[in-house]
Amino acid sequence: MNSFVLDPTLQRDTHFICEMSLSTVLLMDDARFPWLIVVPRVVGARDLIDLDEAHRIVLWREVARASEALRTLCTPHKLNVAALGNVVEQLHVHVIARFRDDAAWPRPVWGTGTAQPYAEAILAGVLGLHRAEFARANAPTPTWPHGGSDSGAG
Repeated sequence: MNSFVLDPTLQRDTHFICEMSLSTVLLMDDARFPWLIVVPRVVGARDLIDLDEAHRIVLWREVARASEALRTLCTPHKLNVAALGNVVEQLHVHVIARFRDDAAWPRPVWGTGTAQPYAEAILAGVLGLHRAEFARANAPTPTWPHGGSDSGAG
């Protein structure tokens, strides 16, 4: 039984996007930056080395998937990926799309200005885009049945 519970700060400051095999993907509630947070659902994990090797591999694949989603949806100049944990000790990885004209460029996003929560109408659209992108990327690749008239055989 997994008694994993998302840290209260992450619950308060983010919106749910999807579940991956190991991790929960969240949207940071700061409209200034396209910002995902990938949280492995492993009880007691505070640092990357708290995960066994198999979970570390899966986590980095999922972080890469979140990075690909932001690149596809936002076409940023740069992607920032970081796992700090000084404020929220529960292991989580930030994936942030950065632009040369964003509010913090070229500095880190932390400690720059005040977070601007998404307006409800915009939030629904942003969440929908992210959910669709993760669903598209995780869909099985379609294959043609063998031997039918569309297979090119015969």
